[in-house]
Amino acid sequence: MSEDIRYETADGIATITIDRPEVLNAFRRGTILDLNKALREAAADDGVYVVVLTGAEGGFCAGADVTEMPDWSEQSEEEYAG
Repeated sequence: MSEDIRYETADGIATITIDRPEVLNAFRRGTILDLNKALREAAADDGVYVVVLTGAEGGFCAGADVTEMPDWSEQSEEEYAG
C-alpha cells in the first residue's frame, strides 16, 4: 500500500500493519495519511468484516515520530485527517 503501511485481506479480514520497525512503528505524517487511506479502503470493501490494526516486528506503535513533528503544524485538520 505504501512505505509505512501494509494492507492485506483474507477471509473477510483486513490486516493493516504499521511498518516502521526501525522507529518502533512511530507515526509520521505519511503514516497517518496512509493509515487513513487503508481504513477507507477497508470500509469500502463489502468483503471485509473485520479490521485488525497491528505493528511490524513485535511492537504496535511508539507514538508520534517527534523528529517530524515541526512539519505537522503546517497542515490543516483536513489534510491531517486525510
